Amino acid sequence: MIWTIAASLLGLMALSIPVGIVLFILGIGVGEFYSAFPLLRGLGQVVWSSSASSTLIAIPLFVLLGEILVRGGVAERTYAALDKWLSWLPGGLIHANIATATMFSATSGSSVATAATVATVAMPQAEKLRYDPRLFSGAIAAGGTLGILIPPSINLIVYGFLTETSIPKLFSAGLLPGFLMALAFVVVTAVICSIRPALGGASRSFGWGERLRSLIQLVPILILFAVVIGSIYAGWATPTESAAIGVMMAVLIAVFLGDGLGRGAIAEAMHGTIRISAMIMLVVAGASFLNFAMTSAGLGRQLSQMIEGSGLSPFGTLMLVILLYLVLGFFIETLSLMVATIPIVVPIMAGLGYDKIWLGVLMIVLIEMALITPPVGLNLFVVQGARKSGSMNEVIVGAIPYVLVMIAMIAALIAMPGLALWLPSIL
Repeated sequence: MIWTIAASLLGLMALSIPVGIVLFILGIGVGEFYSAFPLLRGLGQVVWSSSASSTLIAIPLFVLLGEILVRGGVAERTYAALDKWLSWLPGGLIHANIATATMFSATSGSSVATAATVATVAMPQAEKLRYDPRLFSGAIAAGGTLGILIPPSINLIVYGFLTETSIPKLFSAGLLPGFLMALAFVVVTAVICSIRPALGGASRSFGWGERLRSLIQLVPILILFAVVIGSIYAGWATPTESAAIGVMMAVLIAVFLGDGLGRGAIAEAMHGTIRISAMIMLVVAGASFLNFAMTSAGLGRQLSQMIEGSGLSPFGTLMLVILLYLVLGFFIETLSLMVATIPIVVPIMAGLGYDKIWLGVLMIVLIEMALITPPVGLNLFVVQGARKSGSMNEVIVGAIPYVLVMIAMIAALIAMPGLALWLPSIL
């Protein structure tokens, strides 16, 4: 049954059927062919239960927050300020791409939104300043992945919802690995451009006066991040409430410190929020029904028996899970991969003694890799869509050094679990 479901999933996705619909189709198929009970009768209840959690209200709110910052011009001003501070490094503007993605990740919670924002702002500069299109594009795609690791992260919210794990603890667990990975992206870029300076484009310099004046453009994002995350850890607000506070602050920032929010900008922000949130909730509901069907049909028991019968040690099982995610990440969209596998995999791994908070961070890094690996890497398509010329292969090649950084982070998390568990333990 396991391999039949996997093959059916890949086959239906290859037909360009929306992922959420595919998950419902598979759930109905499992109920019809593998269950002795009429599972279709439970469809309405399962969909309602999976959608009625107050925790999930944070998702459209964080998406709206990011949309408002984009439409209000705040992201563009942040990018310009970071360019002035980081252009002296080997690689110049590429570091501004990574830094802007890092700061935007700390407010939007979405990798796709982060990659789209930075790509829209940065791409016009790439040709003008003669940057290597491969490395420049790959850095944007990789920097965008930080949106699902650095809090507030929509994917961490989904993981917490699926595994009944503390979302504030997950947020704190993602902070240190997220910023370390951003720093590693900067270091790798600097090393590559030191070895091959031509990849880094034309060098530029800015005076200290210009740099200091640009700091005012970074203050709004830093304040927004401090309020959204600080309100959670101070105990003043839940993640959902902090998302609502963040939306209100984003509106004020866009109106008074950005380019303003006209009727058209507000409509675009609402339209983008509805589109992204509806996609996420359809996938969550479809995956919940598929998980319900597979559990009722005994798939969870089969997986447990298969792992227990394999004779692997807990570490060997962890390596098997990592390999599974690496392979599936090539073919399955990231959110779909999460909601389809986590309810099955995490209980098994937790039963072997692995911490669910640590597992969440590890799985998010694995999911990040799926965003920049072909053929289904969403960030690759987002960045390519923002380019006026060139092929997808250039974006793929440019992302390879950053995939290696993610593999190194996975190894570091396994060798030093404290990277993810230290902050939750003290907060």
